[in-house]
Amino acid sequence: MHYKQVILVREDLAMSKGKTCAQVAHASLGSAEIAMEKCKSWYNAWKKEGQKKVVLKVKDEEEMRYYYEMAKKDMLPCYLVIDAGLTELPPHTPTALGIGPAPNEKIDRLTGKLKLL
Repeated sequence: MHYKQVILVREDLAMSKGKTCAQVAHASLGSAEIAMEKCKSWYNAWKKEGQKKVVLKVKDEEEMRYYYEMAKKDMLPCYLVIDAGLTELPPHTPTALGIGPAPNEKIDRLTGKLKLL
């Protein structure tokens, strides 16, 4: 079995490249920390395999929240990034969603139709 993490980023926000990278990092770390606590075997296997990450795009907040709810329903570790609003975005703007690490098949079932960022 192989493991990965996906990070979903909203394409409707006009974030700079640096801001996007920071939001992806927040999503990745947040979701990984949840996996360390709740899915330790998945986390450890993912670390051993090299921490595969795939960054995908969603069109807007509604689509991102759909994937967040579905990930929770599927009991996948996930973390929704809500921006503090200190730089480019208004406070409390959801920007990115980390899902996993989890088995590839579980993540692909949920996010397999999304396009790369």
